Amino acid sequence: MFSTLDLFQSSPCPERSKCKRSNCLFSHNTDGSQLPLLVAEVNPAPRAPRPSPTSNTSRLDSPSTSSAVPVKRPHELSAPTSSRHDVASEPPRQRLRTATGSRPVIPSTTSQGTIGVPVLRVSAAQSQVAIPVRQAMLKSLYDHFAVLYEAILPSNPTLASEHALRQEDEIYKKSTKHTYRNAVINSIAALKKRATPTSASHPSVGTEGEVAARLESQQKLSELRLSRAVLQQLIMSTATMKQWGYVVEIPSGDGGGKPHANGQVKKCDRCGQSFAVRKDPKKDECRYHWGRVFTRNINGTARNCAFIRVARKAPARKGVHGDAMPSDGESTTDTADTALDVVALDCEMIYTTGGMRVARISVVDGTGTTIFDELIRMDDHVDVIDYNTRFSGITEESHQSASLTLSSARKSLDAFINSQTVIIGHALENDLKTMRMIHHQCIDTAILFPHRAGPPYRRSLRDLVKEHLGIEIQTGDGTSGHSSVEDSVATLDLVRWYVLNKVKTATPH
Repeated sequence: MFSTLDLFQSSPCPERSKCKRSNCLFSHNTDGSQLPLLVAEVNPAPRAPRPSPTSNTSRLDSPSTSSAVPVKRPHELSAPTSSRHDVASEPPRQRLRTATGSRPVIPSTTSQGTIGVPVLRVSAAQSQVAIPVRQAMLKSLYDHFAVLYEAILPSNPTLASEHALRQEDEIYKKSTKHTYRNAVINSIAALKKRATPTSASHPSVGTEGEVAARLESQQKLSELRLSRAVLQQLIMSTATMKQWGYVVEIPSGDGGGKPHANGQVKKCDRCGQSFAVRKDPKKDECRYHWGRVFTRNINGTARNCAFIRVARKAPARKGVHGDAMPSDGESTTDTADTALDVVALDCEMIYTTGGMRVARISVVDGTGTTIFDELIRMDDHVDVIDYNTRFSGITEESHQSASLTLSSARKSLDAFINSQTVIIGHALENDLKTMRMIHHQCIDTAILFPHRAGPPYRRSLRDLVKEHLGIEIQTGDGTSGHSSVEDSVATLDLVRWYVLNKVKTATPH
């Protein structure tokens, strides 16, 4: 005979106490309660242990000892019992979620600073557009940036890759998964219409957002008209000028008696060694580094750049200290009514037997228009030692066309500059010294934007322009050098930016 499945144990026997069957299929509980097939109580009350069955007959005769069908559960959250037949089992409990409702935002990371097609590295789960689609669009953007930057890529090999990554990120943030492709196509069409840049500071260099922001900023700067009244609170005091090395009084004694130092022993401005000044120095006698001297802590020891960097040989070039202000220095005087309220000035200097001499003077007016830009011829008996082309941008060939002497150049500047004209420049005291001029109405961007370490440290003009104006200047390599016109306009725009953004909280110097 087959064993029973106890499927009717929850139903009372119709005959109850009159039942004569020895193996009845129904329940014979005397208390009237029914044994549930499945225990579904959330917090069951403890029950007294049942006596263990001794035989099949006693189990069948005593309905109270019948066992319930065990419930299958995938995971036991409660502590295991000693015997499944001694204590009723708990029902299965639902696991609780401990994670937050929203996933954490994973910032996208991209491989920057690479040459060639960049690789997009973002989380696929966080991207609304499929990663393969974005990578394909990124490659298209890179290809068109590479074509646009063909002339400047040799000197800036990572520019196309970096701008393609930033452009793709701009497009992704502004579009949806439905408009992403069309947004990229429109961006590529705009790239094709841009003018071919000739330098990294060209207006067409950058992403769409960067170009638009730069144009807007330049428009605001160009609309601002600087005047003496606007700049009055930015003009340096005499005490500040003295602190930063400006010459504020005409030196005593006769000046101009020694235009050169041929045969004299001087200390080299580059390598620090003593040397005899002559117009034809030895080609390999000076070992120097063209960068600025700085110190760095290495294993607890302060060492300067001469130890850290590899010294470079200078061919047939020797430098001396900056030329001191001669006693024939002239202070600006009031002249004709053609004098301007505001000008920006910058000079390029070269090494000569008479020290550092000015070789180019550039002046722009308050609107950024060039009003004076001339090469300066050296005085008689003063020979050029080094044209300092890496920084001055002046070569021996270009300097051959110089016709004005320093004295005649100063007379020409009298038509634009008088004692009340505000002169703007960067490290302006060096320009005034080499021009042998004394002027008290000066604004120096090296002091207007102080270095965080304080005096005597100064921030470079290139860094200030890149940070505040978003453009790059002085991008030429060691053969092209700087442009004094570009630097003059840059200092003027820096002062405009300062007036627009900082003049309300500015304090007089």
